[in-house]
Amino acid sequence: MRILLLGTLCGALLCGQQTPAWVTRSNENTKILLDVLAKYAPESAGQIGVAGLDQEITVPSIDLPARARRDTAEARKTFESRLASEKDPLVKQDLEILIQACDQQIHSSEAYEKALLPYDNVAATIFSGMHGLLDDQISAERRPAAVVRLKKYTGMEEGYAPTTVLAEKVFRERTKNPALLGPAKAEVEKDLSEMHEYSTGIGLLLEKYKMTGYAPAYAKLRDQLGEYEQFVRTEVLPKSRSDFRLPPEIYQVNLENVGVDYSTEDLTRLAHSAFTEIQGEMRPLADKIAQEHHLPSSDYRDVVRWLKTEQIPADQTMAVYHQTLADIETIIRRENIITLPNRPCIVRIATAAETAQQPAPHMRPPPLLNNHGERGEFVLPGGTTGAGGKALKYDDFTFNAATWTLTAHEARPGHELQFDAMVERGVSQARGIFAFNSVNVEGWGLYSEWVMFPYMPDDAKLISLQLRLLRAARAYLDPELQQGKIAPAQAMQVLEKDVVLSEAFATEEVDRFTFRSPGQAVSYFDGYLRMRALRTDTEKAMGEKFNQRKFHDFILDQGMLPPNVLRKAVMAEYVGGGN
Repeated sequence: MRILLLGTLCGALLCGQQTPAWVTRSNENTKILLDVLAKYAPESAGQIGVAGLDQEITVPSIDLPARARRDTAEARKTFESRLASEKDPLVKQDLEILIQACDQQIHSSEAYEKALLPYDNVAATIFSGMHGLLDDQISAERRPAAVVRLKKYTGMEEGYAPTTVLAEKVFRERTKNPALLGPAKAEVEKDLSEMHEYSTGIGLLLEKYKMTGYAPAYAKLRDQLGEYEQFVRTEVLPKSRSDFRLPPEIYQVNLENVGVDYSTEDLTRLAHSAFTEIQGEMRPLADKIAQEHHLPSSDYRDVVRWLKTEQIPADQTMAVYHQTLADIETIIRRENIITLPNRPCIVRIATAAETAQQPAPHMRPPPLLNNHGERGEFVLPGGTTGAGGKALKYDDFTFNAATWTLTAHEARPGHELQFDAMVERGVSQARGIFAFNSVNVEGWGLYSEWVMFPYMPDDAKLISLQLRLLRAARAYLDPELQQGKIAPAQAMQVLEKDVVLSEAFATEEVDRFTFRSPGQAVSYFDGYLRMRALRTDTEKAMGEKFNQRKFHDFILDQGMLPPNVLRKAVMAEYVGGGN
């Protein structure tokens, strides 16, 4: 769910609510930065709901980062000017969010351009752009724009050159600077092993949605991606670095981008301590399960492995997940945990291309602007690849005990409610888009697991603790790998032996720490600690007046506020208001 509002349209259309005047004014400010996003990353802007971009594509160029920074800096000046005269405290808060977002985008862009060669997996980029239009929840009249995009990607549309050729040109131009580091070798090798999945996936999407007139462009795209693969093999791979570690300043930028504000030292210390504590919590549960089932060993590792042997048949996976979701919803209503909407939650299996793009369970969020009823989707991956393209199969998500905590995290009361609540209740665009941070998002997901934990069956509780153990492991393995304190093989050993992950899941995790998104995995543990502390302090402040449903509803009403801003809102408006 890495780096990803609604106010006026959706708040009015879906909820029948009158949009507050401050939200309308705030959204007018936010449009300035949305226009910058639409100009330089139209596919991404379109996926969050900016209208009129279905046929537009990002055009790689050597000066694109500099131009984007220039326009972002101009937007920042406007926000600073408006902040100086703004009287409404909520609009001021949103202006501060926008200014921080500008600063973060400029700093991140400059740091990356000064340190790293601009390598991009073009096959994955094009697949994402096509998938943004070819989807069950996209209206049929919008889908033909995908063919226009395809023609632009391939250079068949007048005024456009092939995206692959432009990406190659940018890379070659930047290699003239010998100080720039190439991508991690493991990343390039992984991309080469999976490139065909994206190419095939694009064709399957075009076929599934019965697009017409795409055949010549798709044939050209396949040829171009084949040539691009050769370029990656002959020009990018030789410049890749065997040491996956990022320069420390880039890793710090990554941490800041996902919202982590603990120092690395404090975070790893807390994570190591939590890892040991969680192992201690797992032991009595494992012992109880072992006794009940007459297992030869009560070691939590052996009990988790035994639970995994009861794999759900492939044709029954969705039925089991939907049953678990129904059980969780019954508990949520009975225990008055959070307000549930009167609509079903979407859970589905990922395609091969989606799995290559995101090889872990994830939430595919809905468009937060101009939403016409689209909803978030909880997506389960099929597997991943290891060294040399070896196919690896998960056993971590397809047994009964695992369905509880995954459903709580990705669906309800986790991410699905978090994102869809913004659509249905209405929230300012600044809070929905530019305040987005992984610490807030993933902290809520892990907190949601904790909220549901007391009501889970014992075997599900053990797996919930196992996955909480994983989040603690992430918070020290990720930074320690980047610091060179441990090697990938040692991280694999911790994940396979002590966390009891499959080789596939452990491989996905180490890939994430080393090259897929270094720093992001730390955000779960960080956000969880912040959310637990916020609840504890709120309960202390309110005493018997504390109502968890109202507390949780208030949290979701705030959009994607960073933890420090969220805390201020809770203490001032929720606690101070006597809710």
